[in-house]
Amino acid sequence: MEKPYVVGIDIGGTNTVFGVVDARGQILYSGAIKTGNFPDVNDYVSELAKGLKLVINQAGGKEVIKGIGVGAPNGNFFNGCIEFAPNLPWKEKIPLAQMISDKVGIPVALTNDANAAAIGEMTYGAARGMKDFIVITLGTGVGSGIVVGGNLVYGHDGFAGELGHVIMRRNNGRLCGCGRTGCLEAYASATGVARTAREYLEIRNDASLLRDLAPDSITSKDVYDAAAKGDALAIEIFEKTGTILGEAFADFVAFSSPEAIILFGGLAKAGDLLMIPIKRSMEKNMLKVFAGKTKLLFSQLKESDAAVLGASALGWELK
Repeated sequence: MEKPYVVGIDIGGTNTVFGVVDARGQILYSGAIKTGNFPDVNDYVSELAKGLKLVINQAGGKEVIKGIGVGAPNGNFFNGCIEFAPNLPWKEKIPLAQMISDKVGIPVALTNDANAAAIGEMTYGAARGMKDFIVITLGTGVGSGIVVGGNLVYGHDGFAGELGHVIMRRNNGRLCGCGRTGCLEAYASATGVARTAREYLEIRNDASLLRDLAPDSITSKDVYDAAAKGDALAIEIFEKTGTILGEAFADFVAFSSPEAIILFGGLAKAGDLLMIPIKRSMEKNMLKVFAGKTKLLFSQLKESDAAVLGASALGWELK
């Protein structure tokens, strides 16, 4: 008899979320651990395995689980490794799929976290019925999952689609976690928004609710909370972030002419604070032949669900 469930794991720079998923895409049992609490990857896998065994036992044991799918930063679908991920505690090449499989006793497949979100969006969310779209994940970093003709773009080595690391500022660009300067991620991630806030507070004298906070502790949520209360400086920070994203999106459209660009992740909760400047900037910078053709959408799935569901879809393919 076909095993009725799979497990999806979404590894983020801050949290790892996992769940048991049925064939209809319902997450039946779920759990989470703090990714950043484990500088040693072996300790991380041990803690993750404990959490996985708990939800798997709730579902009826590993006999009912067909496979485990993992979405992770710099995850390589071809070899099951995380390779030199700038936003994770472990910087080397980690054979994570094999490590998890050895601990839990179930086959594991792994892909890039943004690719997992794209699979989830295509199967259950805003991209249902679409063959050409891009999912942009706005979290600790900026990730992307590119679908062309109904297929994820992996490239020859499994790493295609690192749109968060296109260079947006060639001169005097910010240092990015990847080691280069001027990357989109350095400006448009949650950490990039907090960085913009700190820069503005240092070089400007505007009154702002953000001045009540210790600069080093400011997060993108603090900036959002201030903007939601009408704080002019915080609103301007989102304006700048949206403008840079719009410039980048205009270039992405020129590459693959997607039907839609779908925003996913914590920063996307900023809603119109981000979407309005993105739309304005994207259309301003768009090649004329593409003007007005690409929809900008927010994910229709709960924040962690798209990546967990997308990752879980890999589990159905395992034998």
